[in-house]
Amino acid sequence: MSALIKGMATVAAIVAAAGAGLWAGQTGVVKLPLLGSMVATEPSPEKATGPVIYYRDPSGKPFYAPTPKPTSDGQPYVAVYASEDVSFDKAKSKTVSKSSERKVKFYRNPMGLPDTSPTPKKDAMGMDYIPVYEDEGDGSSIKVSLGKIQRTGVETVTVGKHPITRTIKAPGVVQLDERRIVVVSPRFDGYVETVGPVTTGTHVKKGDVLAKVFGQDVLNEAARLLIEQNTDGTRDGEAFAPSGLKGSSGVAVGATRRLQNLGVPEAFMQQVKRERRVPDTFEYRSPIDGVILERNWSDGQGFKAGDVGFRIADHSQVWMMADVAEGDIASIKIGQKVMITTRAYPGRTFGGTVTVVYPHLVKETRTVKVRVALPNPDLALLPDMYGEVEIATGADQNVIAVPASAIIHNGNRQVVLLDLGEGRFEPREIKAGRRGDGFVEVSSGVAEGDRIVVNGNFLIDAESNLQAALKGFTAPVTTDPNQ
Repeated sequence: MSALIKGMATVAAIVAAAGAGLWAGQTGVVKLPLLGSMVATEPSPEKATGPVIYYRDPSGKPFYAPTPKPTSDGQPYVAVYASEDVSFDKAKSKTVSKSSERKVKFYRNPMGLPDTSPTPKKDAMGMDYIPVYEDEGDGSSIKVSLGKIQRTGVETVTVGKHPITRTIKAPGVVQLDERRIVVVSPRFDGYVETVGPVTTGTHVKKGDVLAKVFGQDVLNEAARLLIEQNTDGTRDGEAFAPSGLKGSSGVAVGATRRLQNLGVPEAFMQQVKRERRVPDTFEYRSPIDGVILERNWSDGQGFKAGDVGFRIADHSQVWMMADVAEGDIASIKIGQKVMITTRAYPGRTFGGTVTVVYPHLVKETRTVKVRVALPNPDLALLPDMYGEVEIATGADQNVIAVPASAIIHNGNRQVVLLDLGEGRFEPREIKAGRRGDGFVEVSSGVAEGDRIVVNGNFLIDAESNLQAALKGFTAPVTTDPNQ
């Protein structure tokens, strides 16, 4: 079998040489007389072996071609042989005596498995373990030519410290802040004389007139207030109540307190005291800046105590109710910063803070409601508006971490490729920890300052498997010299 392989290799070399000579003669690149003089005067370099795998630009530019071709100025591309592109082993000794002096360090599995032996042995398939010599290091590194590294786009980065954060994304809906909703509701029976120039959706300022109303109970108490003020108990501007109406201080507070209990504005009571008469009506004014959510009164309408006349909401701060998946809820904490985007305002982000994580699960969607407080000074966010919520979770402490793209999952192990320089890489097993936003925490295996492969690592991993397979076929074995 070995004789057949050697014969095929010899025939392939002759055909390749003949083809190269024919191509060179046709293109006029090489002239035989000149070639003869060069061979006679200059020492011949070590010949490349193996088939031609591609052609490169003669000036060293990063241009390659699968077939012979000339450059723009007519120079032919240079053929690159297999031995020039990939080096599976260190340069072999030229003499048998030197190779016999090399000392075997150990023997490794021919298929690249993490198994070594101090003595020669065979694996389960009958393949000989490959010797690793002392001058080859530990035998675990991978050698790839610089040309192949450039073509495959291998990229490396330096291991450093990064915060491990993870961004949780969830849909959300804008809602009003319950604490910023007020209701204008009378505490007495009466009727509406006129309604101010407000409707549902109108933005009002604090103090704007909402309605002018009449209430008999209010008029009665206002008359008592005026009587108490005009009694002989007046002294230095303070009204003293008649017997039976005095408080602990003696000041007339009976009518005033009852008017306050009826929800009558302070301005109305001051008007009664100042003008010394009782007006027929008084005005309800907006207690806050906000938007009218409900207007239930009309001119001339009667009402009962407790009826809602107006409902007003302050939109300067709203809530975003996010639906966070059950698996992410353990990472949500009060006070975490939130970024929100909406379809209504592409490219604009709104910042908020997590204020409440609701203590129950929505069983239909397997989500938990998370309340986010959002400042809304320009009233851009409207109730029931949809948004995309991004909650930044994780610690701010920096730890040694590597990009997630650098990790190769090899069965039960996680491996990164350490860049040793000059096209040599070493697989390094790591112990991974927390993950977040493209980085993985590493507790062992690499150190800060190491360079690792982040792009093209799977190609290098495949190259290492190929090298292990070829070394398994080319490993020295004991054969019968007479065979």
